[in-house]
Amino acid sequence: MSSRSADPQPGDRPSCDTVETIVVPRSSDIGGFEVRRSLPSAKRRIVGPFVFLDQMGPAEFISGQGLDVRPHPHIGLATVTYLYKGEIFHRYSSGSAQAIRSGDVNWMTAGRGIVHSERTSPEMRESDGNLFGVQTWVALTKDKEEVSPAFTHLEKADLPYLSNGDTQVRVIIGELFGEKSPVPTFTDMVYADVALEPGAQLPIDAGYDARAIYTLSGQIEISGDMFGSGQLLVFRRGDNVRVNAMTPARFQLLGGEPMGDHSHIWWNFVSSSKDRIEQAEAKWKSRKFDIVPGDEDEFIPLPE
Repeated sequence: MSSRSADPQPGDRPSCDTVETIVVPRSSDIGGFEVRRSLPSAKRRIVGPFVFLDQMGPAEFISGQGLDVRPHPHIGLATVTYLYKGEIFHRYSSGSAQAIRSGDVNWMTAGRGIVHSERTSPEMRESDGNLFGVQTWVALTKDKEEVSPAFTHLEKADLPYLSNGDTQVRVIIGELFGEKSPVPTFTDMVYADVALEPGAQLPIDAGYDARAIYTLSGQIEISGDMFGSGQLLVFRRGDNVRVNAMTPARFQLLGGEPMGDHSHIWWNFVSSSKDRIEQAEAKWKSRKFDIVPGDEDEFIPLPE
């Protein structure tokens, strides 16, 4: 984390256009609480293999309330759930069930098709609670779109953690600063949780063609420009970047090699083939996907 890269020159406009695209997320409702969606957007459809990014919360629940995302299907992607506060209980049509807690990561490979639900467990509803996290989707390469569904869950202690006092980095997926996450992936990528104290800096080299950060809290400075929370900042290809914290700041770093425009996205389906998405649509509409054991009574209907 101590490596240095060339900084842009003051007054040199080309050298200061480090942030190529700024996406301000739009708000929507899932499961009874607000999420902020940055990907896909009108300004940016994809960052490397990342085709979807939702900030969940922060939300507070009174006793008896919680998150209720009913069973729904996915194909052709992997979902990545990472929490800062609270807990979500996932159930899968494969028969697995897993509680995801703060600092844990859950990588679910949908492949040829999986159904899951995301809820607050009955035990967590017994008292007041909160929820804050980010869920991203990673498109699978064309040769991996129809792999068997699977999931990997790792606890906070299993993920690489780097700290020099004023900079803390947890490597969620991929490799960063010589540390590699044990989460198995199909392509090279990086996804990390970064916390900086005021005055701290994080260099981001040009190792991947596609790189971005999603700001969660605080104020940062990049190439002379200031940025607050709740923004997806996509960097220009080939530039070395330095993020400077003006206040205590938290953000996620994500990137990887570009997937190109082969992936089509509709609802919860991602595929290189529009016909394959139509097949999945018809399959869900006719209720031919597998059910979720322990959560059989409800489902999210196909959008009209």
